[in-house]
Amino acid sequence: MSRSSLKQNLLGFLRKQPNAEERRQAAERDLINAESALGRTLFGDVAPGHQREFFMHKKNVWIWHEDGRTIRYEVRQNGVYKKVDDSGYRKVTGVELDHFRTATNAYLKLVKSRIYQ
Repeated sequence: MSRSSLKQNLLGFLRKQPNAEERRQAAERDLINAESALGRTLFGDVAPGHQREFFMHKKNVWIWHEDGRTIRYEVRQNGVYKKVDDSGYRKVTGVELDHFRTATNAYLKLVKSRIYQ
């Protein structure tokens, strides 16, 4: 079963419970935090006093956050687009696109094996 199918099954179950929306939001936050904890390890150690996050926020949207800078990647039909902080989107190409693909594939493999076994 895919990561998104497992996530949807869990979130669907939680919607049917009392306080379903609160439980769904809490479960989604917990899953993102668990995934991000794994995602930050893909790029080596984080120096003391620094912060790094890398996770799939929702389908086709990836977040990289490090030391106050946030990069949002959107996977669209015509390519991958990147937005740094409050700047506009620009298309990701070349080596940067290769690195993005490598990172997202490694992330999905790691998250699937550690969280969604």
